[in-house]
Amino acid sequence: MNKTIQLFLLFILVVSLPQGAIAQCKIINNSFKDGENISYDLYFNYGIVNAKAGTGSLKTNLVNYKGNSAFNVRMLLNTSGLAGSVYTVNDTLVSYIDMNLRPLLFTKNAFEGKDYSREVQSFSYVEDGIKVRTNRVFNGKKKFEETITTHECTYDYLSVLALIRNLDYTDMEPGDQKQIQFISGREIVNMAVNYNGLSKIKANDGQTYNTVQISMTIYDKAFKDKKEAISASLTDDANRIPIIINTHLKIGAIRAVLKNVSGLRN
Repeated sequence: MNKTIQLFLLFILVVSLPQGAIAQCKIINNSFKDGENISYDLYFNYGIVNAKAGTGSLKTNLVNYKGNSAFNVRMLLNTSGLAGSVYTVNDTLVSYIDMNLRPLLFTKNAFEGKDYSREVQSFSYVEDGIKVRTNRVFNGKKKFEETITTHECTYDYLSVLALIRNLDYTDMEPGDQKQIQFISGREIVNMAVNYNGLSKIKANDGQTYNTVQISMTIYDKAFKDKKEAISASLTDDANRIPIIINTHLKIGAIRAVLKNVSGLRN
């Protein structure tokens, strides 16, 4: 499908939905629950180097957020050993997501190399759309603070992971995409969730899983330039457990491979 047709179909989808449906962005969660805890081994990839780098975790808890029930999803990435001495990564990402999987608040505290950054994105749902207040501090200096308004469902780094765990891939073929919006820094950008087929993956818990292969690509507003944001292998079952998560850094990439999982919903 060429980019012109892709843009046209996306436009038709947006204008055909009632505004209230766009603003609500409600999704039924069938994949995870309070108390889910997934631990990972981390591997650092830079060029031909692929070394054990540390540990990571993805935890989900049901909490009270401003008087309402919400999921607190927390991802930790911590390098150690030789890889940590080459390039330190100590990142904490937290997303509060309402019971309909709409993002409420996202924070990222990142120690990467010699730099420290903190990013905060706050979401509010109003009659005329969705307001996202976003700000970033880098090495103690404020880089930006802005409020963006949109009429389409928009996701942060962790809430998009909750979203893809609950998408229906049953009738999708390799190469098929689902278009969503993603907030990247001070901009709301187009993101494609790419279905890449099925495969068997052996995890570090010794088990082999049937998985759905997913990648997420961020495009510019014209769908011309693109960059891969994240890729994941999800179990091909109701839980959609992320078995492998690949994230990209300033140099190289971090690969998280499942080590242990508990507290599953199904």
